[in-house]
Parts: sequence; C-alpha cells; structure tokens
Amino acid sequence: MNEHTNLLIIGAGPAGLAAALAAAPRATRIVLLDDNPLPGGQIWRDGPQAKVPAQARQLREQVLACTNVQYYSGTRVIAQPGPDTLLVEDPERGWQIRYDRLILCTGARELLLPFPGWTLPGVTGAGGLQALIKGGIPVHNQRIVIAGSGPLLLASAATAKANGARVLRIAEQASGAAVAGFAAQLPRWPRKLLQSISLFDRQYRTASHVLAALGTDRLEGVRLKHKGKVVEMACDRLACGFGLIPNIQLAEALGCAVEQQAIAVDAWQATSQPGIYAAGECTGFGGSERALVEGAIAGCAATGNRQAAQQLWRRRARWHGFASALNNAFALDPALKSLATADTLVCRCEDVPYAALVGHRDWRQAKLASRCGMGACQGRVCGAATAHLFGWQPSAPRPPFSPARIDTLLCLEETGDA
Repeated sequence: MNEHTNLLIIGAGPAGLAAALAAAPRATRIVLLDDNPLPGGQIWRDGPQAKVPAQARQLREQVLACTNVQYYSGTRVIAQPGPDTLLVEDPERGWQIRYDRLILCTGARELLLPFPGWTLPGVTGAGGLQALIKGGIPVHNQRIVIAGSGPLLLASAATAKANGARVLRIAEQASGAAVAGFAAQLPRWPRKLLQSISLFDRQYRTASHVLAALGTDRLEGVRLKHKGKVVEMACDRLACGFGLIPNIQLAEALGCAVEQQAIAVDAWQATSQPGIYAAGECTGFGGSERALVEGAIAGCAATGNRQAAQQLWRRRARWHGFASALNNAFALDPALKSLATADTLVCRCEDVPYAALVGHRDWRQAKLASRCGMGACQGRVCGAATAHLFGWQPSAPRPPFSPARIDTLLCLEETGDA
C-alpha cells in the first residue's frame, strides 16, 4: 500500500530529529524513517549497554510526541520508482512513499583503510566497536587497542572502558602539534572543551598509526609505528577508524550535486535538486551540534519558514568553524596510503587484493576487471578506501540501493496513494 506525505525525512539521527521538530508546526504530515531499530543515528545509538544523552532522549520524545510525525524504524530506501517517490522496505513489507519535500539526513560512516591483517576476526572500526558495545557485546577485561584519527577514537575508548575493557593504546595519526593547535582553539566552543577534558586518556599517543594486525585465525596483536619507532602489542581487539565520510549514495542517485565528497547545499540547506534538502554529516562532518542546527534550518526552510531558518545561520556558522578546525587538525597523513601491501585485501567482499587494483585508470575499470565493489556492501567500504588510495570517484549507485525482498520489488509496479 502506498502513501503520501508533505515532508519525508531520511535518517533519524540528530539532524533528522531536529528537522522533524522544526517542521512539525507547519507540515500537515511528516514521515521520518531510519534503518536502525531506534532513533538517534550512530552518534546517539541506543542499545542494551548505551547511555543515551539527556538531550537526545528529550529530542526523541518531543518528535515522537508530535501527532503529525509518522516514524518508521528499521526501514531502508530501495529505489526511486518515479519523481518525488521512493520505494522503502521494513522487516515486514515494502511500499512507496510520495513526498512534496524531502530532507536527506543520511549521516556519515567510518573511513576504513586496508592494512595487513585488517580482515582478521577481532578487528573492527572505532565507531564499529562502539556500536557493538552499545548493542551488548561483552568486552570486560579484554585488551583493546584503538587507532586511526579524530575524536571518535577517544569516544570509543571511553565506551570500552566504561564497560570494563582495558584500553592499552589510543594511536592518533595526527601530529602532536596539530592536536595541540586544535586543543588551543577549543575555548571557542566551551562544551567541546569540557567534553575533551572528560575523554582524555593517558594511553593517548599522537604521531602514531597502525602498521598491521597480527594473528593467524583471529587477532592476537598489533604492530604500530609511533614517532618513527615500531611497537608491537598483544591485544584481543583492534579498532581502527580514519575519520568519517558522508553517506551520499542516495543523494547521488537522486541527482544531487556533490562537493568534496559531501552533498552540496546552499544557505537554506537546499540541494541542487528542487524540493530536496540535506542536513547533518551527509553535508560534511562536524559533530552533533552542527547536525542539529543544520537539521533545524532544513526543517524550517522545507516548510516555508525562512525567517526562522535565517535566525539559525549564525549558530550554524559557529559550528562550521568548529568543523573546519577539526578537519584541518586531523587531516590524514599521506603515509597512510602506503599501509596496504600487494596481497592486502582492499575489497573484502570479493577478495580483491591491492595488487589487482594498481594500474587501473578509474573505479569503473577496476570494477570491471576485478569485481571490486560488487559484493554485499556494494562498494561502501572499498569505494571509500580506493577514493583515498587512488583518487577514484565511485559511480552513483543503481537501484536497488540495498538488498530487498522480491515482494518489495514487485511494489514498483504499483501506483496510487493510500
């Protein structure tokens, strides 16, 4: 059965929740959907061992209390059957949603760079480890090493320690000078300063990055490079995340312009496609505060309340300043492009090693020759890795955008509204 809504919001993280709340006073009907079981996105992920911030709980309760907001959990976008229409699927059914306005709040995901041993059981992303712990995986007394770049390393370490893990090392690839320079700017954003102080860990090391995960059948240890010296440590888990990259696949499929690997938006958070807006980390990484204000601007603008949207511009500029300082400080060292060896798998879905990709002209040529990006993740992991390693730009996704049931695909033949 199909349905129609004034405003469709994809993603129920901070940006999506803020957009729904801002739009609620003016929209007759809002549909908010997310592929997670509970609202909050990755940054406010809920679960058996999660401690959801009070701000997140309050915002979630406010949105769900709006009688004109319909929230669908565990729901994914599968295809675009026609103009202003998306085919979606939840665990029980598939159906089409026709919308007047669309706000994309599709968030970001971790950048995972290949290195020897990164496919061993026990190796995850830094954010991936945090999500697993919040979801209930036990880590009590486990020895954990966290490596990569950005504040997510500290947040992941704090979650692990709060659940009884022994964090042996936090290896930040950025230089000490870069991190110190960033820290010196934090008084401009007092909340972030307090947060950084609360997350500080004595095992934190700058100018340090992973070289290899060690082990045969599963992870047994890690080899790190710290200020030019090689260090090996035995551990039970290794979590590596090299920053975040915006989820732009749906936006690309809808024809939205992209700049610097993020959805391009104007002052009103409007994309290049009429009636489509975007907010949050799909427009660039900058933390929950930036996502919240961008979501509110998008919600106001999409419902015609431009005066309210414009009043938020100054707050957005403040958090854009934080994002700029953050991204400059934690820019990736070019040396990380040489982590992979010839036999290191880059596409783990199709077992494609680094050597099979070297020498190809672009993503399309490599994909045709090696099946890179043609596995279960559809290039979400290896596509970002090859973009960093070789400068390739993965092509826009083709439907279905996610694995779907046959009965859902049959909905493509249906027309009409509920």
